[in-house]
Amino acid sequence: MNSEQTGNNGHHHRRPRYSGTHPKNYRQKYKEHNITAYPELKTHLRAKGKTPAGSHIPVLLEEVLGCLKPKAGQIVADCTVGYGGHTSKFIKHIGPTGKLIAFDVDGAELERTRKRLGKVETPVSFYHSNFAGIAKALKEEKLDGFDIIFADLGVSSMQIDNPDRGISYKNEGPLDMRMDDRLKRTGADLLKTLCEEELAKAFWELSDEPDCKEIARTIVAQRGVQPITTVSQLVRLVFAVKGLTVNSWKKKQRSSKFGSLHPAARTFQALRIMVNDELGSLKELLRLAPYCLRPGGRIGIISFHSGEDRLVKQSFRDGVETGIYQSAAKNAIVPRRQEIKANPRCASAKFRWAMKKEVKM
Repeated sequence: MNSEQTGNNGHHHRRPRYSGTHPKNYRQKYKEHNITAYPELKTHLRAKGKTPAGSHIPVLLEEVLGCLKPKAGQIVADCTVGYGGHTSKFIKHIGPTGKLIAFDVDGAELERTRKRLGKVETPVSFYHSNFAGIAKALKEEKLDGFDIIFADLGVSSMQIDNPDRGISYKNEGPLDMRMDDRLKRTGADLLKTLCEEELAKAFWELSDEPDCKEIARTIVAQRGVQPITTVSQLVRLVFAVKGLTVNSWKKKQRSSKFGSLHPAARTFQALRIMVNDELGSLKELLRLAPYCLRPGGRIGIISFHSGEDRLVKQSFRDGVETGIYQSAAKNAIVPRRQEIKANPRCASAKFRWAMKKEVKM
């Protein structure tokens, strides 16, 4: 194993070593962070249904392209550009005569994707903003509207896997959970300040957590003794509420044919949604989108939990009834079994689309 890397000054410096034959944590996976240089590793990981660290697999890609129908010369708003998986495909379809406007609240990932797409012929503008800023971007770009508006509401694999984010219950780290580091309140801040009723309501409404009241009650009791600031603290608390241990959970996992949802998954999801005001941003996107689409333009949104999907479904349905949208998906499009096997993280994805009413001549 080569333990040296070349620095910016051309000199070789020794890469920190790790015990054993395989890297165990996110930072040690240096090959996965430079996956283009190790294509055989990417193939190996993908065959096991894993996502290389520092990368992301676009969800429902064929379905998105098939329903939104990008064409040469069109103007596309990718409201959650992330790693650029969907974006790169949009660019291929709209070509050099088209234009893509890319939004993301994660400044670090936005800059990496800007560099990754730096050589494409299609003009691309990048905005460090959430999708509530689409109307402002239209004005700045001096455009009369978008032909396509697309948003993938899921958290990217890069954000999930990075322990410094504290988004995932799998990796130890601080309970930060901010996707935009300009936000002031972290997950730990909310656990410290929200009252028991507010926490219980959030855990139920944002993630359908059946033990919402008991988890909220235990959080409030625990923070009186010691602040809850790390992933492991919150995970242990949820396990205790549910009467589980790590060993009993692992045993349950082994006996389950398809695997079971992690006991802390819903709690972490709700906390992340609160920190980033994800539902508030989605409501604003749904409100603005019809006025930012050209006649005949299409909007598509991938959601990952019932609260998001309900908002999208209702908005598109209301739009059709009021005549803003000409048509909309009757049912949510979900990943096929083969895609879920290759990318288990996409299992809860739901895609809906709508088309703005065309102007009749």
